[in-house]
Amino acid sequence: MAKRSKSSQRWLQRQKRDYFVRQAQDKGQVSRAHYKLLQLDQRFKLIKPHSRVLELGAAPGGWTNYLEGRLSKGLLIAVDPLPITAGSETLVIEGMAGEAKVDASIADALQGAQLDLVLSDMAPNISGVRAVDQARSMDLADVALAACRKWLRRKGHLAIKAFQGEGLDDWVKTLRNEFSKVTMTKPKASRPESREVFVVAQDFSSKQDA
Repeated sequence: MAKRSKSSQRWLQRQKRDYFVRQAQDKGQVSRAHYKLLQLDQRFKLIKPHSRVLELGAAPGGWTNYLEGRLSKGLLIAVDPLPITAGSETLVIEGMAGEAKVDASIADALQGAQLDLVLSDMAPNISGVRAVDQARSMDLADVALAACRKWLRRKGHLAIKAFQGEGLDDWVKTLRNEFSKVTMTKPKASRPESREVFVVAQDFSSKQDA
């Protein structure tokens, strides 16, 4: 067996110490991400049993698993180019969010209905160049906002993972023009040392519709 690098060893040790990783393993969850969405939902009351939800960046399925447990009469559309662990009732679309083919599949699934909630756990492939990675992260945020403008109903909600850095504050200002309430938060399940934050935008009221 090849010897693990020091960085790999540190990652493994951190995983073993992480409370939410252990909780996910003990309770059969797909990943610790389950608890991030759980905590966001508990605070902001995002998900109702009848909700129509679009989940972007769904792989490997941590949020999908939580959503399936909360939705009973609704619709869950999960999008990712990578494999997603999902139940039979979830509509899985394989591809990159924002691609024309993916958008067409989402529109077909909705059949003219509108979404109650857009979720995004998308993150860029890390290059190691912080400015490049941040720019890619903001591009993904724009993809999620574009989905809201296409399919989110008035008074619907958006929750998105983002990363602290250049462009985020201006992007949040844009949200404030289209949602009644916008909150930046960091759930306890998000590692303290990470630049990861979550932006929750409630009550969509786009000026484009005015």
